[in-house]
Amino acid sequence: MSKPLIITCAITGAEVTKEKQPNLPITPQEQATEVKKSVKAGASIIHLHVREEDGSPSQRLERFEEAITAIRIKVPEVIIQISTGGAIGDSMADRMQPLDLRPDMATLNMGTMNFGDEVFYNEPKDIVTLAQRIDELGVVPEMEIYDVGMLEYSFQLINEGVIKPPFHYQFVLGVPGGMSGDERNLTHLKTLLESELGSETHWAVAGIGRYEFPLAEKAIGLGGNVRVGFEDNIYLEKGKLATSNADLVEKVASMAKVSGRRVMDSNEVREKFHI
Repeated sequence: MSKPLIITCAITGAEVTKEKQPNLPITPQEQATEVKKSVKAGASIIHLHVREEDGSPSQRLERFEEAITAIRIKVPEVIIQISTGGAIGDSMADRMQPLDLRPDMATLNMGTMNFGDEVFYNEPKDIVTLAQRIDELGVVPEMEIYDVGMLEYSFQLINEGVIKPPFHYQFVLGVPGGMSGDERNLTHLKTLLESELGSETHWAVAGIGRYEFPLAEKAIGLGGNVRVGFEDNIYLEKGKLATSNADLVEKVASMAKVSGRRVMDSNEVREKFHI
């Protein structure tokens, strides 16, 4: 029997603007409405960035609280995974603030990298501090991997006991400065991960831009999971903007159906991740 599929939806991100994607949810109420549609389409985890009213990215604890409250009212069962990455240039102290809300999950970026024309800083000492804070609060971490060195560094922290099981990975491919969305890169990362931690280790892929759906299809075939959403890609197909995040989720759910993989709901994922 094929493994059931987990779909994560990154509904907003920190970089996309309303000018590029008019349907981008910005306010807490817009985000809550978008989450409801995305969950109905098949998403079980929501990867959450927040924005201020003017659309600027924010790591303010109060803004995260407003968004999470609005989402919980409309979709109480959904798993909320907050971003601790923030926007490029945010301090680690600011990036860690929303953890005080004790979300279901949080991201744990595993290294510094060139990110387009900027640098995304994640110093080893800060990664360890963040991992320890996530563990202290009982939040489930998801390790964000942009290249092979980050994956191997995660193995080091696991061996040192800094990161504890169960282990959840997100391969983010296609960011300029990181590994490209070449399908061979995904296969390579999967092979390294499973040779180190075993074939039952949970992983998913987030393909950026034009890589989103080809990598989603590849991951489905390899037994992995998938992230889609406006943070990563705003098009349903070449030249056609998606009308909502739910469009992107529905497309992946259809791929899964063709491949014989059932899509898991939030309650099933909660049980799987011990949330």
